[in-house]
Amino acid sequence: MRGLILAINPGSTSTKIAVFQKDVKVKQTNIAHDATELAKYEKIADQFDFRKKQILEYLKKEGIKIEDFDCIVGRGGLLRPMPSGTYKVTDKMIEDLKIGFQGEHASNLGGIIAKSIANEIGKEAYIVDPVAVDEFEDIARISGIPEIKRRSLVHALNIKAVSRRVAKDLGKSLDDCNFIVAHLGGGISVAPLKKGKIVDVNNANESGPFSPERCGQVPVGDLVKLAFSGKYTQKELKKKMVGQAGLVGYLGTNDARVVEEMIKNGDKKAKLIFEAMCYQIGKEIGAASTVLFGNVDKIILTGGLAYSQRLVEYITDMVKFIADVVVIPGEDEMQALAEGAYRVLIGEEMAKIYEKEVKI
Repeated sequence: MRGLILAINPGSTSTKIAVFQKDVKVKQTNIAHDATELAKYEKIADQFDFRKKQILEYLKKEGIKIEDFDCIVGRGGLLRPMPSGTYKVTDKMIEDLKIGFQGEHASNLGGIIAKSIANEIGKEAYIVDPVAVDEFEDIARISGIPEIKRRSLVHALNIKAVSRRVAKDLGKSLDDCNFIVAHLGGGISVAPLKKGKIVDVNNANESGPFSPERCGQVPVGDLVKLAFSGKYTQKELKKKMVGQAGLVGYLGTNDARVVEEMIKNGDKKAKLIFEAMCYQIGKEIGAASTVLFGNVDKIILTGGLAYSQRLVEYITDMVKFIADVVVIPGEDEMQALAEGAYRVLIGEEMAKIYEKEVKI
């Protein structure tokens, strides 16, 4: 076994692919897709042939034979609620990815494309820690309205990857660690991990801190008034909440670097809004610490916003009384995918079977 792995991560307008030798990245590219071409497809799943063809053309151009790969790993999508882990891509999983069991998203294509390429070479396809990872304790599912259940939709891939890294640095197994991980990107997930399991998290689209482009948790009564004001259709209001809120809504940009430049130039409103986002993140971390009864080994700040020294210092000042803060900026999803697949290839971890882990 050469340990050659192909990782595939479809986004809304591009597909990232990377080649790994064991868990070391050899090559990576981002294949941009023409928006007018994508618009031809009614459903995201219909883009399968188009995207797969572009991936294979790139590999051929680079002189990489698909037969040389030991496995293919794809980004996991909006599947049924499932435990964390590396999963074999099965026919039932493909079925759920195609229909978008918990919603349509480009990531649903990851497993579909990976399985198709793997079938051609007689190898296995995997996904790793999709956003559908659900390790909630039952008490965390209660919302306060019987008709509404709190759901686990979380940046699990990066959260689990950085948690494993910090656990290793501590000389521990992830299963022996209690962490609070704040994934800070376009959406923000703040998750308490109890013995390595994500036992609670804010839904980054609907609750928790506001982010560069999402509203987070807002006063529900005022939101209801807005919904019935006649000013917005349901689609428009959803877009206002996710895409046109947060830093975008207040300051007209979702780029924290631009906001920091505004602050440096003396913009008081920009400073207030940026610090309000930091404040809400710190407050959410504090709330997450109560889920662990204060027994927190480390607080981990990760994601693109964690590159901001201003943000990191503000949050650290708020939460350092709980536990030491570790900063791992960015989110190397390709690395996390390859590491998950490689753990299975070398027998460090057993691949899970979707049908055995979820409710069908």
